[in-house]
Amino acid sequence: MTFDEIVCARRSVRDYDPGRPVSEEDIRALFEAARLAPSACNSQTWRFIAVTGRERIEALCDHAMRPVVRNKWLRDAPLIIAGCSQLDIVANRVGAAVTGIEYYQIDLGIAMEHIVLKATELGLGTCWIGWFNEDETRRILAIPRRVRVSALLAVGYPREPLPDARPRKSLDAICFADTWGRPFAPAPPDGP
Repeated sequence: MTFDEIVCARRSVRDYDPGRPVSEEDIRALFEAARLAPSACNSQTWRFIAVTGRERIEALCDHAMRPVVRNKWLRDAPLIIAGCSQLDIVANRVGAAVTGIEYYQIDLGIAMEHIVLKATELGLGTCWIGWFNEDETRRILAIPRRVRVSALLAVGYPREPLPDARPRKSLDAICFADTWGRPFAPAPPDGP
């Protein structure tokens, strides 16, 4: 697959085949893609936990999902990746103090999206989960206090068919030229 094909094929999958585990080799490939992501000052503050044990997946589903939207489909995912950031690294503290920007969140987002794109290349489906209780997740996965859990990612083989692509806003609605609100005008086509 080309990069454009991978980006176009990516879907948020909420229906997994529970009988098809993600191989250790594929999990390693996902983590290798994350490892190669850029980070502020090359601090590499991200940390990942591959949760494959049914008992822990059930515990996350039963105790770590927030009310109202319980993400019941998560039980069928054979792999949940907890995306964490180690906060006691100097680049996180100094950068945030100077700029007010929490660089660890940006870094983790980039690394997690590397996982998502690699998973798509491997024929796996993924779904970001932000609607979870961090303290319960930390307890279930024995994550220390100095580590922030910012996202969970469900990973597995999707049942067929894949969901259709959801509509996206046009470039005109999201891209500006030089200043906010100034329409981004695409380059004129070459030739007569």
